[in-house]
Amino acid sequence: MLADSVPDFLLSPFSEHLPSHFFIAGDPAADGGPVVIVTNRFAGPTKNDMSKSKSMYLHRSASGAAPRIARGYDQQFKVTAPYRATLPDMMEAAHDAIRGAHVPIQQVGVHNFKLPLKFRTKQKEVLTLEASVTGTVSLEADLKGINMSRIVRSFYDHKDEVFTGEWMGKILRAYLKNVKSKDARLKVGFSYPMIHRSLRSELSGYQFYNVAFEGVMTRDGDWRRFIHFDFVYSSACPCSAELSEHARDTRGVYTVPHSQRSKARIVIEETPGRKIWIEDVQALCARALQTETQVMVKREDEQAFAELNGAHLKFVEDAARLLYREFDADKRIRDFQIACSHLESLHSHDAVSVICKGVKNGFRADFMDFGSLVC
Repeated sequence: MLADSVPDFLLSPFSEHLPSHFFIAGDPAADGGPVVIVTNRFAGPTKNDMSKSKSMYLHRSASGAAPRIARGYDQQFKVTAPYRATLPDMMEAAHDAIRGAHVPIQQVGVHNFKLPLKFRTKQKEVLTLEASVTGTVSLEADLKGINMSRIVRSFYDHKDEVFTGEWMGKILRAYLKNVKSKDARLKVGFSYPMIHRSLRSELSGYQFYNVAFEGVMTRDGDWRRFIHFDFVYSSACPCSAELSEHARDTRGVYTVPHSQRSKARIVIEETPGRKIWIEDVQALCARALQTETQVMVKREDEQAFAELNGAHLKFVEDAARLLYREFDADKRIRDFQIACSHLESLHSHDAVSVICKGVKNGFRADFMDFGSLVC
């Protein structure tokens, strides 16, 4: 017999020995023994009841139950030297805290932390520009990690000084000492403004160049400085120009030879003891390629730019060799690598080239990040 409820006269006195949802009905002494009735009369709390009463760890529940963990921020708390001394420091952990292979790491540090830095132009003007900084050091095999905030603090200790090669060396030496490392590398990227005049209208406007200064200091005491510089120009195809003239000459058909926005990325290593300005690097590129993109343009400037492109047709191979000639002749430059990309308007792909000076143990023509040259 199954029932949801049982009359009291059927309940046996033995029922107290059964679970709450079992009851004995009838006379236990009668033939056949007791009858067991299964009922939910005294069932426990339902799922809905439990959800209403349970508490949460971090938030007040719908039933109003307080969270098990109290959260809050004490704005009045002040850190004292004794308190700071009690803070755990992972640098003091045992060697078995090092996970993975027990090997040194060549570079570890911070990337893209930003701060305003001062840069001096060739004309002796000081510009304050937003800079993106990457700072790394080597890590020995028996160390868990580095204190990365010390790299950042090294910059803030010198943030009001004008950026120079000597300043970069000072920063490198400072965070080599602060993080107790043997090799250090620093790269500071920024957008550098220069005013250029239009070709014929005498208007002028700002051209911005992606520039980065890089410094490397090794455990052997070597100190090397590099400049990264992007130059955007127009490239008009010599083959397309010839074919266009052929169509006009033989069939009287007007055509437009294809040209495209293009970019050269130059990395130079300065000759020790020699100084080359950003303006000098830009001038070398402009003299080599002649067709830098324009800022302020009126009709006469657009016509002039078309003429300029016609006078300086170039394949991507030509661009690499023209740049090589200029940079190779400058004694302030010890070594260089040049990567060019012409974002072809004819093709669905780009035309690219890479060339280097060829210094022993210097740059190699191994640049492959052409996607970063889209402009």
